[in-house]
Amino acid sequence: MAVVLPNRTLTLCALVHPWLRDANGVPVPPAPDSTPAPRGTWPGGVAEQADATWSLRLDPAAWPVNPGDLVRDETGTTWTVTTARLHQVPGCPAVDYVQVTATLNPPKVL
Repeated sequence: MAVVLPNRTLTLCALVHPWLRDANGVPVPPAPDSTPAPRGTWPGGVAEQADATWSLRLDPAAWPVNPGDLVRDETGTTWTVTTARLHQVPGCPAVDYVQVTATLNPPKVL
């Protein structure tokens, strides 16, 4: 396992969770071309993996992060979150982080 140091400034654009429901109680996802409002910007780490997924490290202040949320950097590159997990070390909050697996938007064509 390698340590991913902050190498970018990342902005989290979180979807409204849970989704609004229609008159029948069915969850209604947001329009596919809509971008959620930014929740905040923090230093973070980004690394491409061998399987073409991306590993992102976010500040724990970004939590909660859910699948479908968007992360973007200062260059305008965006990723869609597929999984997210908050890592916390008891007694040492300086090393806490949010581990995110994401896909690049648009995906790379190999």
